[in-house]
Parts: sequence; structure tokens; C-alpha cells
Amino acid sequence: MTAPKPSLELLRALTDENVLRVLMAHARLTRAEIATRTGISKPTISECVQRLEQARLVVDTGERTTGRGRVGSYYALAPHLGTALVASITPHGVAAEAVDALGRTHGQVRTALQADAGQEAVAEALGAAAVQLGGQTGGPLRLAVVSAADPVDRATGRLVHLPDAPFLVGALDPPAVLAGTVTGPVLVDNDVNWAARAEYEYGCVQGVDDFVYLHLGEGLGCAVVGDGVVRRGHRGLVGEIAHLYTAGPDGQAMPFTEVFAALDLRRASSTAVDVPKLLEILEAPDAGADRVRVALAHAIGGVLSAALSFADPQTVVVGGPWGSRPRLIAALEEHLTRSPRSVPVTAAVLTLPELAGARSRAVEELGSLIVRAAHPATQW
Repeated sequence: MTAPKPSLELLRALTDENVLRVLMAHARLTRAEIATRTGISKPTISECVQRLEQARLVVDTGERTTGRGRVGSYYALAPHLGTALVASITPHGVAAEAVDALGRTHGQVRTALQADAGQEAVAEALGAAAVQLGGQTGGPLRLAVVSAADPVDRATGRLVHLPDAPFLVGALDPPAVLAGTVTGPVLVDNDVNWAARAEYEYGCVQGVDDFVYLHLGEGLGCAVVGDGVVRRGHRGLVGEIAHLYTAGPDGQAMPFTEVFAALDLRRASSTAVDVPKLLEILEAPDAGADRVRVALAHAIGGVLSAALSFADPQTVVVGGPWGSRPRLIAALEEHLTRSPRSVPVTAAVLTLPELAGARSRAVEELGSLIVRAAHPATQW
């Protein structure tokens, strides 16, 4: 039986998507250059560009080719197509930026906050950043992608407050905060999941579809990636490891977060890890520091053993302000070599990976919105 031929509308939609995608990878192109990059004939590209101009998705930039031969016009995505908001909420403040479909940044806002600033202050900073960026870009903020240093309910996008969480922003609701300034969807996930996505796309585990990303900073977190996808679980709380039982300094089992209390590595009046103090210990040459490093390796090794049992990763990535230190990585490797299920341990390599991961998703989602706008009735 002969398969049915695709409709003319579907063929046009596919051609339009190819042209829009190539213009998302290049700031400007002539029709001949578009034809070369897409492998589509020049007459078909000319018809497509005309359609996209009429739809106000593509514009003639007014620039012309120089040199011998026929003069060509340069085309680009229309400037009014809007931007995506990318925001990162951390214990130190809110960082936000607007990006277009080519990944270019059109304004940045950074608001410093205290770790105990609270839900209202964080909401105010996030909302104000969105308003400021919306005014700077001259077009709509069509969607938002938010990274938060707290657990996130995957169904609602609200932050989830768990016991002993070092960053107290309660049940902050980013979709509600941004509803008045962002015209489209608001995607929220925790910072460790975004960091894992970034390392998978651009960092130390490119091409590795199954891995665990362990974040060690003021807070403790883990991301599980299986078949190239971050696994979030029923509520979105996969990787919340603070209360996972592991080996304490004296060999007795205790929650992971309590190990740092037992080692006197918490900030005063907080459950947050004292990162400066811990970094000093990791680099110190004395026997006392060695004992702390061994205790940390045993505790972290217990957490990783649980991850290996449940997730069966190909490798483990360790990141965060103190997680990727060479001495700690070496201690973890030594500990895991004695495990029945040893896997390689590697240090994360990206700077601000959570923001990089959120930015990448924002650019991807914005591109898809623009493509769908060309043929809103087509089933993609």
C-alpha cells in the first residue's frame, strides 16, 4: 500500500520551519545562503521567505551583498518577535536576563539578597527584574524559564519548603509572580537539574545519557539523568538528598545534612554548609583536615552508593562551590573503587551551569513558539 503524500500545507510548514531554524542560528542570511544551508531549492526558499515576510516573522534587513554578480538581500528574524526571560534564584540574590531566539542577551538585572530575605523579598526582586527587562527589550517577554535553589513542585512550579532547607523562600510561586509581565508559559525547576542539563549539553558529560549530578555547596542536591532526560519524579523532588541516611563521622548512620553539623561545618544559626571553612579544610595539609576529608568521602560515598543502586548511572558528576575540588574528587574515587558498583567520578566544568541550562531551554522554547506562529493550525 502506497503511503499518502504529505499535504501542501504540511510541506510549506516544514520548509518554513527549516528557514526559521537556520535564521535562529545565523543573524542574517541571503536567500541563496539559506538554500545552501537547508538543502532546499532557491525557488522554494524565495517563496518561503515571501510567506514569512507577509507573516511578519522575517524581515529584509536593508543590507545588500557586495562584489560581483547579482546583488542579494539579507534577511533576519523580525525584531518584534520578543524575548524569553531567564531567571536564577539563589541564596545570594536574583539574576535575570532576556534572550532572543538566537541566544543573544538583551539586558541583565541582578539583585543582591540576604540568604534569609524571605519569600516576599524574593518575589519582589523577581517581579521587578521582569518589569525592567520587559521595558528594555521593546517587545514581549513571551515565556520564562526559572532556576531556583530549592525543590520545585513540577505540577505547579511552586517552590517546596522541606525541613532543614538552608534557603527560606517558602512556597514562592514564580508563575504567579510573573503572570503580569510574561505572556506565555513559565517553566520552573531546581538549580541542580538545570546544571545537569547544561553539563549534558555543553560540559563534561556530552554524549553520556545516564549519569548522576551531585551538587555540593551551601545546600546539597542531586540530579538523576536517564536516557538523556532529567528524571523529576511524581512531585519533582527526585534528588532531594539532605535527609538520606549515610555514614556519620563516628560510623553511625545519620541524615546527610547532619554530617555537616557533626563536623562543625555549618554556618551559625543555619543548616547551610559553611563553604569558606570547608574549602580551607579541603586544602589544608594537616592530619585533622585529612580526617574531615575521609569523613566527608564516606558520607558522600554513602549517598552516591544509593544513587548507583537506584539510577545505575554510567558516571557521576560532582559540582558546586566545593564539590569539584581535586582532593575531594580523588577521595571519592578512592572510596568508590572499593564499592561493589564503582563508576567514574568527574568534576563539573561549567561556570554558573544552572543559568546556562535554563538559558538553553529558554532559547529552545522561544524558537518553538516562533515556528508554531508560522502555521498555528498545523499539528507539530
